[in-house]
Amino acid sequence: MSPLLIDGSTLTCDDVVSVARDRKPVTIAPAVRERIEQARNVVEALAAGDAVAYGITTGFGHLARVKISREELDKLQRNLILSHAVGTGNPFPDEVVRAMLLLRANSLAKGLSGVRFEVVETLVRLLQNDICPLVPEKGSLGASGDLAPLAHLALALLGEGKVRVGGVEMPAREALSRAGISALTLAPKEGLALINGTQAMTAVGALAVHDATTLAITADAAACLSLEALRGIAAAFDERIHEARPHRGQVACARTLRHLLKGSHLVSEPGELRVQDAYSLRCVPQIHGATRDALAYVRQVIETEVNSASDNPLIFQDGSVVSGGNFHGQPVALAMDFLCMAASELGSVSERRIERLLNPTLSALPAFLTRHGGVNSGFMIVHYTAAALVSENKLLSSPASVDSIPVSASQEDHVSMGLISARKARQVVENLARVLAAELMCAAQAVDFRGPENLAPATRAVYDAVREVVPPLESDHWLYPDLESLTKLVAGGKIAKTLGPYLETRAEG
Repeated sequence: MSPLLIDGSTLTCDDVVSVARDRKPVTIAPAVRERIEQARNVVEALAAGDAVAYGITTGFGHLARVKISREELDKLQRNLILSHAVGTGNPFPDEVVRAMLLLRANSLAKGLSGVRFEVVETLVRLLQNDICPLVPEKGSLGASGDLAPLAHLALALLGEGKVRVGGVEMPAREALSRAGISALTLAPKEGLALINGTQAMTAVGALAVHDATTLAITADAAACLSLEALRGIAAAFDERIHEARPHRGQVACARTLRHLLKGSHLVSEPGELRVQDAYSLRCVPQIHGATRDALAYVRQVIETEVNSASDNPLIFQDGSVVSGGNFHGQPVALAMDFLCMAASELGSVSERRIERLLNPTLSALPAFLTRHGGVNSGFMIVHYTAAALVSENKLLSSPASVDSIPVSASQEDHVSMGLISARKARQVVENLARVLAAELMCAAQAVDFRGPENLAPATRAVYDAVREVVPPLESDHWLYPDLESLTKLVAGGKIAKTLGPYLETRAEG
């Protein structure tokens, strides 16, 4: 696997996923060292002189008015990490921590933070050796960035705290020693540069928007399989309708549905069974398409953020040191709340399709998709589970970004709550995968009554993928393992990948 080259400017969400999950190796672009060393020279000159520079020769937050003696500047940076590493709750999964390490290194690689090159090198070496600091999920306000989570991340660089290596927990100093990595002694500005930033919320966000994008494609597949099982009307996806209201996501979704349903013997014509379908079938392009547009916006925000310098102060090439607020997480917080809503809506409409599949008055199929109702309950409670997850997602979609609590003696008097928004988004996306799995399980069962041989080639491939892990329900059995197996298939992107050959760009006849 060729390494990913980080340069502070070109990282994508897909790159983040490849490093966080697939453990793609990382190297630093050659031009980065010179930029970093130029900014470092400015910091060292300030530290050696009598100038007052925030975070370099002063305390932090409300304590910025306190001038620090030259002899205590290194201690200042170490104390900053130790005092701020006070998050709480369960540790983030390793994939999130690996993403945080990558994003922190990439941000410092811009050469605007004033750290030594070896700081960036050490972050990369942690990645290369799969050393994941234990970073608690809770405790960030997204104010001066993700202070507490990033402090826990930085602890490992000092040989403090605990880490996981290959899933095994151990003291950070032991892990560094085994990997031949020297613990850092922080120099002026370096502690502040390591913890000022949005890398926790952005790491969670990058993974969440990637997963949500995969699930949006999966939702299209589930909708098509349900539509065929319900003998739905494909005319609602006519290109002319959507060109008349040309939202990009809506047009793209309608095109996808046409490709997936091409060759189906189950879709009906208007007036054949009914004049038009319910909204959960007829309005899939409008609903799913709006989510597509939302995800495109969220991805743009995240990819801007991962390539940004988000600490404070910043050191520019002309030697100036300027304090600002790039650490404030509001752009990411708003985007993550938007992601919650967009993903939640995919689950909400999916649950409505499940209801139509199971309700005999709406489907003309056996109640709860079982041939022997009464002694068998079929998929009745699968719907309950999906409904519970959808309801939970509605609550999680209440925005965190509209809240703020002043801290640091009101120096930080407006905070973003960005990590809370991101953590909510991650949970919404996980719940969505389970709802879509439930729909696919029900739709496949419904198709068995219609005849899988009548499906379009694309949806037949989806049906076959479902049946690889979930057998038809002949009589009641323990459904939990079926739902879990299908959820793993959905979350892992198998359904979306199955559609690849059918979604290639081509002229429509």
